[in-house]
Amino acid sequence: MKVIEHYDRADEPLISFEIIPPKRGGSVKKVFESLDKVMKYNPPFIDVTYHAAESYYEELGDGTIKRHIKRKRPGTIGLCAAIKHKYDVDPVPHLICEGFTREETEDALIELNFLGIDNVLAIRGDAQENATPRLKNGTFNKYAIDLVNQIKDMNRGKYLEDIVNAHETNFCVGVAGYPEKHFEAPNLDFDIEMLKKKVDAGGDYIVTQMFFDNEAYFRFVDKCRSAGIKCPIVPGLKVLTRERHLNFLPKFFHLNIPEALSDEVQADPENAREIGVEWAAQQCTELLEKGVPGIHFYIMGDPTPALDAVDQLPLGHDVVKR
Repeated sequence: MKVIEHYDRADEPLISFEIIPPKRGGSVKKVFESLDKVMKYNPPFIDVTYHAAESYYEELGDGTIKRHIKRKRPGTIGLCAAIKHKYDVDPVPHLICEGFTREETEDALIELNFLGIDNVLAIRGDAQENATPRLKNGTFNKYAIDLVNQIKDMNRGKYLEDIVNAHETNFCVGVAGYPEKHFEAPNLDFDIEMLKKKVDAGGDYIVTQMFFDNEAYFRFVDKCRSAGIKCPIVPGLKVLTRERHLNFLPKFFHLNIPEALSDEVQADPENAREIGVEWAAQQCTELLEKGVPGIHFYIMGDPTPALDAVDQLPLGHDVVKR
């Protein structure tokens, strides 16, 4: 089932999760252990991230510089197939612009279509400072809207090559939104204008970047609705579990940590996890009371903090059981 159909048919908010494939050479066992825990909460779908290749430089003892290539993290499509067939849950693979050609994207979409996977999240991806140079013999999607257009073209049977009687795909496309604006946008209104273009191009729903201040989400949704964006806007949450998250999360995800949360964690860093779970539970409670279509948890490798937060909700497991 398509993600947008899950939301359209739901008579209560949906709880979904996002995971990361194991590192190259890593075992998928831990991923399945995490998924086993998550499946007890009957998620309608599971997002699986994608990561591009990147390069980095090492200064050697003799003063010379050696360039290393960190290859793309594999496993997204394979893991999505496993989720679909092992758990009978709809997977949502991420597709990114950064580090991938349009030809590679088309290949990935064809593979997903053959597997019966009809959902994708189209995002630009993080621009790496030392990114792997782009090949001259490929074309590229510069922005997420370009990626959305490519996916929707395939839904109309339009491929990169002229193909007679080409098969039309049937992908549901999610796009990303930023309650505190994308860090490259000059202001929130401009960012929402760009978001509307992604939706108008064919984005079926929006999932937000993580945030810790619900007012930022509510303000964002109000502005989106005023701009004419009518599709579901799903709040994305992450549970803060360590004191170092106070610096790490703002640095890498360009978000704000409310003063009340940072003060509480700094006053009692050994209990940061418990503080973060309680904060997330309070966020969820208020969001559900305000009628959000669902909550999307960024669980990375460990789902237990997010599940602990869900367990504290006033509706308990009834929120997620259908």
